[in-house]
Amino acid sequence: MSARLHLSVFYPGVGPQFLWDDPSNAPHTEIDTAVAVARTLERGLFDAFFLGEGLRVRENRGRVHALDIAGRPDAITQLSALAAATSRIGLVATQNTTYNFPADLARRLASLDFLSGGRAGWNIVTTDNAWTGANFRRGGWLPHERRYERAEQFVEAALALWSGTGPVARHTDLIGVRTTPAVPRSPQGRPVLFQAGDSGGGRELAAKYADVVFSANTEFGKALAYAEDLRARLARHGRPADAVRILPGATVVLGDTPADAAERAEDVRRRQITPQRALAFLEQYWGRDLSDHDPHGPLPAVEPVDGELDPSRGTVSIEDRTGKLDRIRRWRELAEAKQLSIHQLVLGVQPRQHGFVGTPGQVADEWAHYVRARAVDGFTISPHLLPATLDEIVGRLVPELQDRGVYRTEYEGTTLREHLGLP
Repeated sequence: MSARLHLSVFYPGVGPQFLWDDPSNAPHTEIDTAVAVARTLERGLFDAFFLGEGLRVRENRGRVHALDIAGRPDAITQLSALAAATSRIGLVATQNTTYNFPADLARRLASLDFLSGGRAGWNIVTTDNAWTGANFRRGGWLPHERRYERAEQFVEAALALWSGTGPVARHTDLIGVRTTPAVPRSPQGRPVLFQAGDSGGGRELAAKYADVVFSANTEFGKALAYAEDLRARLARHGRPADAVRILPGATVVLGDTPADAAERAEDVRRRQITPQRALAFLEQYWGRDLSDHDPHGPLPAVEPVDGELDPSRGTVSIEDRTGKLDRIRRWRELAEAKQLSIHQLVLGVQPRQHGFVGTPGQVADEWAHYVRARAVDGFTISPHLLPATLDEIVGRLVPELQDRGVYRTEYEGTTLREHLGLP
């Protein structure tokens, strides 16, 4: 079988990737926008429409982040509406194992799968965010290292319920379930399991249970290393190397020429990291309110508070939660040497995600190389504009992929499992 590239879209929610202030954007939370996007993806023969989840509005140092969306509909409810407005696209809901309950969530996901004719997927996530826990009167609740322990028990209970073989009972210090399956099986049997997480615990969860993994490894070397590591873990769990589809998150900026694409990509980055976001970024490290500082002025002269970044806040990556004083010292030296403002410094030091930038032909060549080398099975696209980013990908990039023989020219089945080529 020739190499086949699979595509899904991560519909934007909270976070800086989406250019909220662009006048071309359609209203993000309105169902008409979601329907239009899902139908565009069906026209582009995408595998899945992928919804994030926020159980509580994102915060920065205890305050609602003014630059994030104020709220969004429940994912399963929104995807149920899309099931009636589409016929092929997979419908993937991000749902948290830390604060949901196994019997309830398994039933709601099975309902979406049954009512959509076998097109549902579950993106399994965990959290140790303190503000999310506070929404459930539990604070941080689980220690960071136990999140995946609960997730494994949660997934095992859901799989048992979806098998439809009889009553299910599970009782540990992390979950308690005693129930009987109450929803008929769908044409694909059960929802497709997606897993997002790049830690050791996340990779193990994926190797044990996932059908699809959604990671941040898009640079070719990192993508290949991730794929090789995951396949080794699959073998240790007795699963074949092709049991899981690897669809890392990807940003795409197309242009008529390479220079045009590069210029557009730089403009997108500058608009994503606004002066206000730059201040919020530094507030995490300084541990104090910096709203009275000019983002176009020098770095704060005030000293940061003692202590490392709070691991329960979930605002930066795990590897960046220690060594903050040394990091701030280096930032001060860099800003002084180059006479950088707060905004200019953050633009330079905030990690850049690897994105795909170029003409449609260039990006198609690069993606064909990735999939033929088995570094990935496809990508999950995070658009920065709606509907413009996806219209451009479907209209300009998809035909180039088809010309290279790495992308379908029609749907071969009706279920998400069939789209992904999973058993």
